[in-house]
Amino acid sequence: MSDDTTPAPSSGASDNLPAPAPASGSAQPAATDGDNRYKAVQQKLKSLAGALDESTSRLGRLRSRMSSNADRAQTLAAHISDADLDTVFVEMTSAVSTALGGAALELRRLLATAEDLSSLTETTRAGHSKYYSALDEVRTGRKYRTPKPGFFN
Repeated sequence: MSDDTTPAPSSGASDNLPAPAPASGSAQPAATDGDNRYKAVQQKLKSLAGALDESTSRLGRLRSRMSSNADRAQTLAAHISDADLDTVFVEMTSAVSTALGGAALELRRLLATAEDLSSLTETTRAGHSKYYSALDEVRTGRKYRTPKPGFFN
C-alpha cells in the first residue's frame, strides 16, 4: 500500500528544468498600506525604482540568452540539414529558433518599457520631493500635530 504523501513519479520534461534563480537584489515590493506620508511615499517610489532597475538588468540578461539560443538553434538546424536527416527535424528546430528570436525581440520591447518606467519613477520621486519636502520639514518640525488634509474644506 502506498503512502498518500509520497509524490508520484513524473515523466514530464519540466523535471529537468532548473529552478528559478532567487532575486539577488535587495529591492522589496512597495507596501500598499495607504500610508501617504511624505517619507513613506518617497520610500515606496525608491523601492519601485530599485525593483524596476533590477528587472531591467535581469530582462537584459534573459534577452541576451534567448538571442544566443535562437542563433544556436538555427545553427543546429543547419547541421541537421547537412546530416541529411528528415526535414521534419530541420523544420522543428528552425521553428524553435524563430520562436526564440521573436521572444527576444518582444523582450527588448519589454526591457525598453521597464527602463522608461524606471526613469519616470525617478522623475516622479524628484517632483514629489520638490513639491512636498518643504511642507514635510515644516510639519515634522512643529511641536504640535497639524490637521489632516481636507480639515479646512
